[in-house]
Amino acid sequence: MIQDLIAAERRELAALLGELPSAAWGAPTLCAGWGVAEVVAHMTMPFRLSTGRFVWELAKSGGRFNAMADRVARREAAELSREALIASLRDNADHQWRPPGGGAEGALSHDVIHGLDITTALQLDRRVPLERLEAIFAAMKPKQVKYFGTDLAGVALQADDLDWSYGTGTPLIGAAQDLLLVLCNRRLPAGRLRGEPSTRFTMV
Repeated sequence: MIQDLIAAERRELAALLGELPSAAWGAPTLCAGWGVAEVVAHMTMPFRLSTGRFVWELAKSGGRFNAMADRVARREAAELSREALIASLRDNADHQWRPPGGGAEGALSHDVIHGLDITTALQLDRRVPLERLEAIFAAMKPKQVKYFGTDLAGVALQADDLDWSYGTGTPLIGAAQDLLLVLCNRRLPAGRLRGEPSTRFTMV
């Protein structure tokens, strides 16, 4: 059941975050402009905002979701303690929030991707269980990939730890979780991808 995968992901991330030194909470992540605290604040925002408050915050940002999400994440990262943010993730492991149009798989994808934004940037040795990645890939639609704006023209993503590929062209090979980040238009630390196109998706 997807909700069980979501709950496990949230609990594991909460435990990992609880072990990070305080200084790491200001470290940059793969989400441009956000440190660890902002990413966790964003991940847990649905647990704090009622529908009415969400609509109000969105209207305050002129209906621009990304602008609203950035503003709220920065505000809550500043206002809430590290312990409160971790507790919000842990205590809402079974919360059944769903992103609009995304269903349970969308909620799982949201948590996994943002968790990877943190762990990959900090180069922590965490492997997302493959069954969670399989569920995300199985539910992924082309329009969702298009949303992130990643230029995958002429590139074939090929996971080396999972029977999964995406696209056609020159192979770009790596762990499934790293290729998920590529799909989401993230640039990865050097050495995580193999193949001629790797420089296109690697941090300079």
